[in-house]
Amino acid sequence: MLAADEPLSAFGQDNVWIIILKAVSIFLVLVLLTLFNIWFERRLVARMQHRVGPNVNGPFGLLQSLADGAKLMFKEELTPRHADRAVFLLAPIIVVVPAFVTFAVIPFGPEVVVPFTDITTPLQLTDLPMAVLFMMAIASIGIYGIVLGGWSSGSTYSLLGGLRSSAQMISYEVAMGLALVAVFLFAGSMSTSEIVAAQNGEGQFWYALVLAPSFVIYVISMVGETNRAPFDLPEAEGELVGGFHTEYSSMKFAMFFLAEYINMVTVSAIATTLFLGGWHAPWPISTLWPGADEGYWPLLWFFGKILLFIFMFIWLRGTLPRLRYDQFMAFGWKRLIPLSLVWILAVATIRALSLERGIDRSWLMIGAGVLAAVFLVLFLVGENEEATHLAAAPAPKEHDAFAGGFPVPPMPAGGPVRGAAAPLSFGVPTPVTTSGEEL
Repeated sequence: MLAADEPLSAFGQDNVWIIILKAVSIFLVLVLLTLFNIWFERRLVARMQHRVGPNVNGPFGLLQSLADGAKLMFKEELTPRHADRAVFLLAPIIVVVPAFVTFAVIPFGPEVVVPFTDITTPLQLTDLPMAVLFMMAIASIGIYGIVLGGWSSGSTYSLLGGLRSSAQMISYEVAMGLALVAVFLFAGSMSTSEIVAAQNGEGQFWYALVLAPSFVIYVISMVGETNRAPFDLPEAEGELVGGFHTEYSSMKFAMFFLAEYINMVTVSAIATTLFLGGWHAPWPISTLWPGADEGYWPLLWFFGKILLFIFMFIWLRGTLPRLRYDQFMAFGWKRLIPLSLVWILAVATIRALSLERGIDRSWLMIGAGVLAAVFLVLFLVGENEEATHLAAAPAPKEHDAFAGGFPVPPMPAGGPVRGAAAPLSFGVPTPVTTSGEEL
């Protein structure tokens, strides 16, 4: 364990070969976990849909991911004629590199002894006083790769997919960042190792319980951030063919694919570190088994928590339909972000009153929960009033579609219509005889 007076003193002391070993191990773990997650998703969705799933390549189909990778590797490499070749080649690299770099500050476990040596080192590449801000900043760089990939393709579909994806990721990064502010306030630090230690001390609880609204907001935001169903709108095949990577093929497409699955693991690891106690064992196990948080056993608890989030990603994909884009963006800006701001004010007030005036924190948390419920009801009431206003709008005037020489459909009264489309109605056709005469 790290010393309490110098929590970051164990970092920056490793030999060069230890640093290289940690970096290579993280890279290999992420690549192997990506191969497993692809198989796991296909297998699990198949079970949900009463299918068999991959079962030919290797035992239980475990080598199916390698077969998919080989197929992509040997596909023909195509570059559109009007593409910006330099940016077109650079964009997948910009997307995939930050996905690996983010894991540099993720704690996998406590200090351990390197096998076959007497060297002690923490199961973490490095840590920083602003480690969480580092993760958020590195994750934001991936947006540039998506935008540049869509723009450099020279395709309208790719450009629309890149713009849609950038707007979506930026919008939900705001809510994600605000959800983490409450964690900083409670932990009193932005260091990932210190946040993990703050959740597992004497009388401490995981922040998923103490800061439940922040945890829920983060989970919703991380699904939107990774462009996964039901928020996979940048890849909506119905209107964008394939999104920002429409023109990519072979290994360049595989890099976008790799980045998506690594980002799933990244946001899951961040949620595990900041809300689920990190590498520490769950409560019943840690109480019954004192050695559960020693040695290399914490790796089991850490990756077990990550796989729970991966299962959630797959479950959502196999259960929920894709949202409409305006509904998705309105939910982020009009629901998640205001609720995050209100919750941050409540948490800051609770911390100030409990630290300075010694007021019982439990009553303050109850009051904050009631306040959050009131705001949620107000949001729902506001949405119902808006729907009522749209329903009470006057009927549109008769529209001449051929007034300008071209058939142009009329705009909806009062602007774009939110919610479900109006049901279609068809008149009963008049029966005719074989000679063409009406009956």
